[in-house]
Amino acid sequence: MAGKSVNKVILIGNLGKDPEVKYTPSGTPVAKLTLATNERYKDKDGQWQDRTEWHNVVLWQRLAEIAGEYLKKGGKVYIEGRLQTRSWEDKQTNQKKYMTEVVANDLVLLGGRGEGGEASRGAAAGGNNFDQRVPEHEPVPAAAGASPISDEDIPF
Repeated sequence: MAGKSVNKVILIGNLGKDPEVKYTPSGTPVAKLTLATNERYKDKDGQWQDRTEWHNVVLWQRLAEIAGEYLKKGGKVYIEGRLQTRSWEDKQTNQKKYMTEVVANDLVLLGGRGEGGEASRGAAAGGNNFDQRVPEHEPVPAAAGASPISDEDIPF
């Protein structure tokens, strides 16, 4: 297993606020959201304690549009993706800053509006009547195919 590695994240949690959708200079939609997951455990005194972990999630292209349209603060969602750490120079302090976030490639709406649905790269939606699949034969737009999406493309 010398050359193989895995970077996979699966989260089920609640949105801390409505997703923020913006567009790169080339017009690619990108959404950011915060997702809370909860853990319940017994402390050393045998008392139940709750711990909330907050996750920064980034969604690109059709998943970003779906998140902006269907996800709302407090809603429950399943996210699947990978961890990615990006860095930038803080303009005020000239210090290098880092952020690790989940780059989503699968999204399943859990509940909300009384229905659930799936919006993944390879699957049609369940109950929400949207289909974000990209046909195999669809050509990549020239702007998107000219260069890969990089950290500089993120508008926030």
